[in-house]
Amino acid sequence: MLALTSLGSFMVILDMLVVATALTAIQRDLHASMADLEWTVNAYTLSFAVLLMTSASLGDRFGRRRVFAAGLALFSLASAGCALAPDAAALIAARAVQGAGAAMIIPVALGLLNAAFPHERRGWALGIYGSVTGLAALLGPVLGGALTQGLAWQWIFWLNVPLGLGAIPFVLRRITEGFGQGTSVDLRGLLLFTLAAVGLVWGLVRSDTAGWGSAEVAGTLAVGAVLAVCFVAWQARARTPMLPLRLFRSRAFSAGNTVIFLLNASMTGAVFFMTQYQQVALLHGPLAAGLRMLPWGVAPFLIAPRAGALADRVGERPLITAGMVLQAAGMAGVALAATAHASYAALVAPMTLGGIGFALAIPAVTKAVVSTSAPADIGKASGAYSTMRQLGGAFGVAIPAAAFSAAGSYASPAAFSDGFRAAMAVTAGLALVGAAAATLLPGRRSQDAEPSASRSSTSSNSVMPASSGDAMDSPVGTKPSRR
Repeated sequence: MLALTSLGSFMVILDMLVVATALTAIQRDLHASMADLEWTVNAYTLSFAVLLMTSASLGDRFGRRRVFAAGLALFSLASAGCALAPDAAALIAARAVQGAGAAMIIPVALGLLNAAFPHERRGWALGIYGSVTGLAALLGPVLGGALTQGLAWQWIFWLNVPLGLGAIPFVLRRITEGFGQGTSVDLRGLLLFTLAAVGLVWGLVRSDTAGWGSAEVAGTLAVGAVLAVCFVAWQARARTPMLPLRLFRSRAFSAGNTVIFLLNASMTGAVFFMTQYQQVALLHGPLAAGLRMLPWGVAPFLIAPRAGALADRVGERPLITAGMVLQAAGMAGVALAATAHASYAALVAPMTLGGIGFALAIPAVTKAVVSTSAPADIGKASGAYSTMRQLGGAFGVAIPAAAFSAAGSYASPAAFSDGFRAAMAVTAGLALVGAAAATLLPGRRSQDAEPSASRSSTSSNSVMPASSGDAMDSPVGTKPSRR
């Protein structure tokens, strides 16, 4: 279970980062415009973010193992489509399908993983899971640069095909099926949420190109916000809601989702601009730029498993708060050190500090949000958590990009450095706000009591008794798995 769910996460996170160092080669081979390159990244983010809750709901209804296997198949086939794309339009379309496959993998993987481990061991399991995610973040820019420079950019996508298709037989044979609460899909909720998320994410990813004051951005953000309110109103009335509002009675769930939004916003914005800073301002090639990103990836890979186990012993709030403060300090240090002629040595320490902060916070906040939910709600909680994380990523590119445009440009290394410093200052600010949100998380004693409170609020038609939180969610009459 742990190996297979971690593999799915590895593929998804890898493809979020591996493309960055290949964009120049893609532009050259496919004669792509700057807008085409932007949508090569945004198409994946958009479909990924808006379909996460839908996939979590479908996993609860039709079985998380089935949806997980289908997501691996769709992601692998879409990766082949990306590699075979004859032009930019085909590549963008394939990336959108690839994002849909990613959305089917992540929330159900978290649901399967959390249901398989008892509460007192979930921190350890999520630490291992987080370390694999950290490895993907570590290898993404380096692997993208190496494959692009040594072979061809198409190989960054071909890599997914044997991994994904080869894992499917093991998923079907070694993972016991799990279901969530309810027997029907909330179609109206799915439609409202998807349209709201499309409006909000579209506005965010288009803000830097079209401008915050444009009719396109202002209109889509306004429509998305109105539909989000309609979604919340419907969830309060729906018989089988896709996102039960009772989950927000938990301080761990509410504050934790706020933290993961800001945590991912800060880190995504920092990585997005640092990759470009290495190439545009410091004039490094794709592989060299990827290698210089290693300080950010090494810390999550090495520390996340230990941080997850530590969260089991000391609680989540201290680790999350300390991690967010360290990340803010690291981003601020990069902003202070970055110039058009900055030495790499001056950037290593703050980058490493930021990576340590991220590594401390990510497994703890994942445990705080997901593991406090009742067993039948784990899929929905995982979907909400993953959605907030991806929306944070879109927000984390859009807001620093606005700061970059106000302070700098691509005209020269010096001009880019000016904008880069402003963008990194914004990412530091996002992390500080996240640290403040982390203080609202419950302490260890109240956190330990919260799963019981969540379970007691679960409706009586749950597919599992509340006391079976250490087993896989299973349909009535099926023996729970303790693998």
